[in-house]
Amino acid sequence: MRVASLSSHRRFEITERDPGAVAPGLVRVRTAAVGICGSDLHYFGEGGIGDVPCVYPMVLGHEPTGIVEEDGHGFSKGDRVSLEPAIFCYHCEFCLKGRHNVCNNLRFLSTPTEPGFFRDYVDLPPHNVMPLRGNMSFAEGTLVEPLAVVLHSMEFPNFQPGETAVVLGCGPIGLLTIAMLRLNGARRIWATDPLPHRRDMALAMGADAALPAGMQSVRDILKETGNRGADVVFDCAAKDNSINESMHLCCSRGRAVITGIPSEAKIDFEFHVMRRKELFFYNVRRSNHDSVKALDLLESFPQRFTPVITHRMPFDSIQSTFEMAEKYQDGSGKVVLTLT
Repeated sequence: MRVASLSSHRRFEITERDPGAVAPGLVRVRTAAVGICGSDLHYFGEGGIGDVPCVYPMVLGHEPTGIVEEDGHGFSKGDRVSLEPAIFCYHCEFCLKGRHNVCNNLRFLSTPTEPGFFRDYVDLPPHNVMPLRGNMSFAEGTLVEPLAVVLHSMEFPNFQPGETAVVLGCGPIGLLTIAMLRLNGARRIWATDPLPHRRDMALAMGADAALPAGMQSVRDILKETGNRGADVVFDCAAKDNSINESMHLCCSRGRAVITGIPSEAKIDFEFHVMRRKELFFYNVRRSNHDSVKALDLLESFPQRFTPVITHRMPFDSIQSTFEMAEKYQDGSGKVVLTLT
């Protein structure tokens, strides 16, 4: 099978490996498509994420779909499936409480020492394999994992119809957050991003206004709200000063949700802005039991979510595709690598 390994900083190598025999109790799947996540780009371009450095060589990719290779475990050969990249222990304190996303023994495929899905075959526990429904394409199915993250992020603020929201960062997670806010009855949605084409995508996904990133836009939004601010702010960038901007943008007793992952191990934090407003401040750790709901939404409202996919690129072009995605070239939103 082909395996694309990040062999060093900003360098992929595709090699051939024997997939070996399937271990008992696992389902072998041939990978069909894998979305490129912002965390993949962190590993590629920065050599790690926050306080987690790359361990070379490493196999990235955690937004996969595929085709079941053998009958068994409730699946038939040829079944089209979506794949869950998080493998839990199911017996630690937090798994027993239903908080599997903070499992003490979590294995998340596509992190250092845990190979991801940029390879032709992967073997997974049956409960990590979910049928793709209807006419959903393999590329569209790669949105299950990022949409599940967005659904998890929506649980924290308990967003109500008629409330207002700001989304900082209009990459795929930000765009999917905008779509969910619109579905949930947001009265007004502001979005910010430094890239004009992503601001245009934000408007197409349901934002009422899309502004350049930075403090000037913070001031503009505050002015529009009579200095009240928004009920909820989703920071889907966690870049530059956006975490502090989220607190400035929240109204008193508002809710700030940090979905993005900072590149830095430590950040400056304007604590007293949060203190004076008595803000509710949440961070998001992937998703928790949200994948099936994400599949349901993609099946029911494909036109709401699938426009984030702008590029479907062949697997063998992984090096040039990452270079394009890293620089947001060619109007890129969600970029998907196709293996079949």
